Amino acid sequence: MADTKREIERKYESDESGLPDLTGVAGVTAVIDKGVAHLDATYYDTRDERLAASSITLRRRTGGSDAGWHLKFPVAPGVRDEIQAPLSDTVPRTLSGLLRSRVRDAELVPVVRLRSDRDVRHLVDAEGGLLAEASVDAVHAERLTDGGGTAQWTEIEVELADGGDVAFLDKVEKRLRKAGVRPSGSASKLARALAETGPKRKKRKPAPDPVTAGDHVLAYVRAQRDAIVELDPAVRRDVYDSVHRMRVATRRMRSAFRSYGKVLDRTVTDPIGEELKWLAGELGVDRDQEVLTERLAAALDELPRALLLGPVRTRLRTWSHARRGGSRRRLIAVLDGKRYLELLGTLDALVADPPLLEGAGGKPEKVVAKAVRKDFSKVSALVEQAVELPPGHDRDFALHEARKKAKRTRYAAEAASPALGDPATGLVKSMKALQSLLGDHQDSVMVREALRELAQQAHGAGESAFTYGLLYGREEQRAAAVEAEVPGFWAGAKAGPDF
Repeated sequence: MADTKREIERKYESDESGLPDLTGVAGVTAVIDKGVAHLDATYYDTRDERLAASSITLRRRTGGSDAGWHLKFPVAPGVRDEIQAPLSDTVPRTLSGLLRSRVRDAELVPVVRLRSDRDVRHLVDAEGGLLAEASVDAVHAERLTDGGGTAQWTEIEVELADGGDVAFLDKVEKRLRKAGVRPSGSASKLARALAETGPKRKKRKPAPDPVTAGDHVLAYVRAQRDAIVELDPAVRRDVYDSVHRMRVATRRMRSAFRSYGKVLDRTVTDPIGEELKWLAGELGVDRDQEVLTERLAAALDELPRALLLGPVRTRLRTWSHARRGGSRRRLIAVLDGKRYLELLGTLDALVADPPLLEGAGGKPEKVVAKAVRKDFSKVSALVEQAVELPPGHDRDFALHEARKKAKRTRYAAEAASPALGDPATGLVKSMKALQSLLGDHQDSVMVREALRELAQQAHGAGESAFTYGLLYGREEQRAAAVEAEVPGFWAGAKAGPDF
């Protein structure tokens, strides 16, 4: 099994050897010498260094208190999530899977070996509690690819204790700066080793600012591709909200393909959109059912015990379990499968060589704005149609369609915001609010369908259906309240975008 910890550290350089006196740092009662640790780490990457390009490190290290495999994902400057696994001769599967979206079918090979003599000090408080670990690392780096190469340097590293206050590192840094110590120019030892031992590489030029309609649409599509790739490890680790966020990225990209059909050739993007729809479906196999079950459970919690007639909670658990179509194991199998990896490759090819149409070269103020207005007009027609319909199935369907179009318009406006500014940003907020309002209505529709099914099952088993009917009536009232709110909301939003 792999263990995860949040690593918060800062690296420094100094023209002097040794660690400055840190006993004067506020909160530090003692600086305890923990001796010298001899560390030997081999870093792995693809031959074209895909992990390094994403600031991800994978190493096998011996020596020290945490020998084993370490995989680090960047979170923020100086903050990384470190996932550890026991020592083994090959990369553990628990770690290699987390790299699949970036590595694909490429081989992970040793690229750099770092041997360090780490002189460690513990900064402790009055109770002897650890505040941070400060060390002076004498590093010898050896390149294992590209013909070899070596480098040596000394650096200071200060790592915050688990659960510590980041403000303490600011106090340490203030003391270090007074002693002439400066922040390191490299984000990690590996980054410095690659830079100093390998062939000189040209610095990547930053992407130019978007100018044409095609530039803006591609920037949005590229951001969604990046989000899918970057969220993959979080989904595999079951990080909170990661499945939802990855699912949203697939929907945003698919919506962009549809909204900007005058920019990107839909004969190319439509098949990709279908694959994105498949992925979104796989990501939502269990999540939709979980949300529905949570809402029903919450509704039961609101009822007095006297109104819970029959084994309603047991019935809900049984029904929910029977409707679950997937599992964590199924989702991981999807992410490890050929179809998903082929989709990632297709998305890479799309952003590298986009199927641009004539409209891509146009001014965004015209091309992009026209696409957003077109989407908004569809939302407007659906909302106005829905409010004219009597309550019932047809109105429910029309409101649901309006919600989907509001979502699409919101995403189109998101892509347009860098070009169109505040009017597009305002439309994003308006469509998000409409989407949320109509989402509450659709949730009520789905809950009522579930309550009908539960009532039928209960009746067939000779149980009372009273409680399900009671909840059904409450959901009808909630839906009616939303329906009553829509006309007033739409009156303030139907003017549409001001561009």
